[in-house]
Amino acid sequence: MRPKNENASGQSDLTQRLSTAQQARNAQMAAMHISPIGILVATILYLAGILGAVLMDGRVSDSLVGVYVTLMILLGAFFLFAIKIAKQWEKAVVLRLGRFRGLRGPGLFWIIPLIDAIPTWIDHRVMVSPFSAEKTLTKDTVPVNVDAVLFWVVWDAEKASLEVEDYQVAITWAAQTALREVIGQMPLADILVGRAKMDADLQRIIDERTAPWGISVQSVEIRDVIIPAALEEAMSRQAQAERERQARVILGESELQIAHSFAEASVAYKNNPTALHLRAMNMLFEGLKQKGALVIVPSSAVDTMNLGGISALTTLAQQNLPPEETAEI
Repeated sequence: MRPKNENASGQSDLTQRLSTAQQARNAQMAAMHISPIGILVATILYLAGILGAVLMDGRVSDSLVGVYVTLMILLGAFFLFAIKIAKQWEKAVVLRLGRFRGLRGPGLFWIIPLIDAIPTWIDHRVMVSPFSAEKTLTKDTVPVNVDAVLFWVVWDAEKASLEVEDYQVAITWAAQTALREVIGQMPLADILVGRAKMDADLQRIIDERTAPWGISVQSVEIRDVIIPAALEEAMSRQAQAERERQARVILGESELQIAHSFAEASVAYKNNPTALHLRAMNMLFEGLKQKGALVIVPSSAVDTMNLGGISALTTLAQQNLPPEETAEI
């Protein structure tokens, strides 16, 4: 079993990785949401400012040229940061002077630079978050590693942005703690064979925790359950012994059925000597038609069913017939 401090350091590293990835994602999204329309308008205004400054050079005072160029720069910066475009699956959370103003998007919308801010862009598509529980004890104190996948979607962007600091990291940790809780309430046998019930319980628990954040859990799927190698070998030996026991039971039942069949046949032959003689002749024929076959017949059967005479006649017939016909006999 992994030492406690090593497990804690692993969880800390996971948290740090998730936070770093989220920060990089937010920075990338913030850089990508400078709209191309804003860039185009700002570029036109900057070019107009440069061209106007060139044309006004020597015709008007330098102060007017400076005011014109400054005005074009400010207008270009305004349109560059004021025009925003949200994709079909996005919602922009707009704060005005720190207070929630509303949601914008999808499509083209405006904000007031320096007054309005967009701290979060909410993705309304179905998200996939893998999570796991390592060295978690089951109800019968067996340590297992369980990997699962969570499918969820943000249905209320306002709650997701205002009720929780980082909803993506929060839902990952909520799913992991719920998985540990469910594992601790189930024995190992139920975990291995009852994954559908485990998925349903996880979905219910995680959905109850994330509903106040405006997040709905669509499904949870257990990907893999890893048990200790020694326990896996013991379970394999147990399964093999169970299969051998079932095979012996089936063999005994078959022998019992055969014995019942022989008992019924003996009753039929007891009252019908002709049928018994015909059966004996058929058995003798089946044994003698194989080349080099050896047939052992009880002496009592030889006396009662006259098998000695039958076998002698069969032998004489084979000696007097040609080789081809003898082979057929």
